Amino acid sequence: MFIHTFGLSVGEGYCGVGVQGQPNEGQEAIKRNIQFAEAFIVWLKISLLSFGGPAGQIAVMHRLLVDELKWVSEKRFLHALNFCMLLPGPEAQQLTIYLGWLLHRVRGGVVAGVLFVLPGALTVLVLSMVYVTYQQAMAVSSIFFGVKAAVLAIVTTALWRLARKVLLKKFLIAITLSAFLASFVFAVPFPIVIVGAALAAFFFGEVPTQTDGQDEEGDGRAIDSRIAAGGSPKPHQALFVAVVCACLWLAPVAMLYGWLGASNVYVQEAMFFSQVAVVTFGGAYAVLSYMAQQTVGHFGWLSAGEMLDGLGMAETTPGPLIMVTQFVGFMGAYRSPGVLDPMVAGCLGALVTTWVTFAPCFLWIFLGAPYIEALRGNRMLAVALTGITAAVVGVVLNLAIWFGLRVMFVDLADVTLPSLGGITLSVPVLSSFDPLASTIIAGALLAITRFGVSMIKVLTVSAATGLALGSAGLV
Repeated sequence: MFIHTFGLSVGEGYCGVGVQGQPNEGQEAIKRNIQFAEAFIVWLKISLLSFGGPAGQIAVMHRLLVDELKWVSEKRFLHALNFCMLLPGPEAQQLTIYLGWLLHRVRGGVVAGVLFVLPGALTVLVLSMVYVTYQQAMAVSSIFFGVKAAVLAIVTTALWRLARKVLLKKFLIAITLSAFLASFVFAVPFPIVIVGAALAAFFFGEVPTQTDGQDEEGDGRAIDSRIAAGGSPKPHQALFVAVVCACLWLAPVAMLYGWLGASNVYVQEAMFFSQVAVVTFGGAYAVLSYMAQQTVGHFGWLSAGEMLDGLGMAETTPGPLIMVTQFVGFMGAYRSPGVLDPMVAGCLGALVTTWVTFAPCFLWIFLGAPYIEALRGNRMLAVALTGITAAVVGVVLNLAIWFGLRVMFVDLADVTLPSLGGITLSVPVLSSFDPLASTIIAGALLAITRFGVSMIKVLTVSAATGLALGSAGLV
């Protein structure tokens, strides 16, 4: 009932992101201004459907904002996405901030960005409290079993749709495959992959003509029309907003440091995750090994197994995968509560960690987006950014395989390849194949692609299946 209240239909093709009402409502939206209250509801819809990591989240936004509501053109959407891929932090949230900013300036970006994170933050906080209360991997592990399988199906479908939109030329396919091999086989850092793709596209890519993919200001879409009519924010306005955002991000850190000292757990969490927010290129998986090494080995806030449990929470709840940092912050403060009740201390640690993780996202967008918009007509820049998008498809494919192997197989083995310079790959142990998880994945894929079942319904049925299997002692 709650879902239908916000207009999330169940038969809208991929991922089930629908708009209640007649099919021509999206067409009518092209010719009118979008009210702030209306945009608020749409950002809330996106936040409630932001499962499946960046691939699924970006696909949901594309389906709703480009295809259904027709608020923004394909080319402007991809332009914003390409810029967000260059930034540290969760790219899907930053894309939401960017689009909200284009539509309603700073307040639009703030609301869109906060709503994108809020449902996941609340969910992970509740699950963290359940986790420490019951001292189990998860009290709802059987539900997570089903949800993980469904999420993999959703991500796979999202990746396919994204690839069909982006990989329109052989050169871009080559960049995608190269980016995948660099990430999957050689573990090349994400920033290097992105820079390499941009340079390859810049020097060897084809410069688009003025008519290539033209669907811009002339089609009258709400955001594009506003920008074409002189509504684009000016670059010189960015400095003031950036200073405000930087103060909001760093002032609490400085206050905690001055009040509690460098050895306090809240200060350590605030400073460490502020650093993580600056270097988290490529999403949670790209920084996970470094974060685990520091939080487990150096600070001792949680164990390696608990880190994986936290990642499972982030993978199966709305919002960015980097939300795992909130769980880490909760556990660290819970273990070192000082004079506070451990549960209260954990909640405060989660709040501090979430703030310093996501506050920088607003700074990057509000500072950089005006300049990127001003350069949007530069065709050589467009070529480089298109190469970045193609590389991102390859990187997301790598992440999808990483996730899929861990869902479909219980055990993985490290294999060293001397012929490739001694690199090590994690390969599945075939005897550990999980037929139950694979069956749920296949069912979810069939439901989404063949019957157009909504993402919410797929997740609900998969969760119920996992619960039933757990009750029967099968998982």
